[in-house]
Amino acid sequence: MIWAGVIIALVGALGYALGAALQQFEAVRDGATLQLVRRPRWWIGGIIGFTGASLHAVALSMAPLVAVQPVSVATLVFAVPFAAMLHGRRPHKAEIIGSVAVAAGLLGLMLLVPAHNVTPSLSDGAALGLIGCVGVIVAVSFGVARFLRGPAKALAMAVGAGSVTATVSTFVRVVGGGLHGDLSRLLHWFTLAIPVLLVCAVVLLQKSYAVGYFGIAYAGVQVIDPITSVLAGAILLGESLPTGAGQVLPALLAAAVLIGGTVTLGRLAPDHSRKAPAAVPVSSSAAAS
Repeated sequence: MIWAGVIIALVGALGYALGAALQQFEAVRDGATLQLVRRPRWWIGGIIGFTGASLHAVALSMAPLVAVQPVSVATLVFAVPFAAMLHGRRPHKAEIIGSVAVAAGLLGLMLLVPAHNVTPSLSDGAALGLIGCVGVIVAVSFGVARFLRGPAKALAMAVGAGSVTATVSTFVRVVGGGLHGDLSRLLHWFTLAIPVLLVCAVVLLQKSYAVGYFGIAYAGVQVIDPITSVLAGAILLGESLPTGAGQVLPALLAAAVLIGGTVTLGRLAPDHSRKAPAAVPVSSSAAAS
């Protein structure tokens, strides 16, 4: 059952990567405004991304957070080339290296987490506490982003967006993993919280994409999401984490690769769907004057 969930999560993650690249292309051009709803490509990206997210939800009903969430990181290797092609260029070598490094580093960290499937359980108090903590993270990250520019701004926004997407996954895991065929268990405020949190996540993602640095924004989300999800699974849902000194060195190595890849992506120039207007040539008479 766990491996079936992982495979479904991989298929869903590929769809999510393509959808994210399509939506980022439109967000860079029009900004994260209501103008996006008039763009067919943005809607197509949303539908593809929603399909991927739905498959991810199915996977979470079959396997624990610590097993499913790391799978989505591998899509960074596909999402960045997708975005480059949409902007009419080939992926930069640094984009490919940075994306692979981020994916490999985070997957290395996540593979150290043992996956033992347990029935998820979350109290109302813990759920409200999780939402409150994530709300603080979003407020701080987007507040700080107002004073930043370039990749730092995109990364700060991605931290807030990634924490919300992780919260959505946590609630989906609790609702889906606790059903056991009893649909009456859907009659809970957790079920209503999922679409509300999902809308918030979509809005925050569009704002981070609109900055223009898709590589660093997508990488930031893909780093924060699984880390937050694994922590929520371990602290709130009772899912197991690794123990033993033998895992410290591999974890440090994976973390170093992850940080290096993130820094590499952060140094790249932004994508712009519209070329800057050509400079108006100065006439000889004007130059003489």
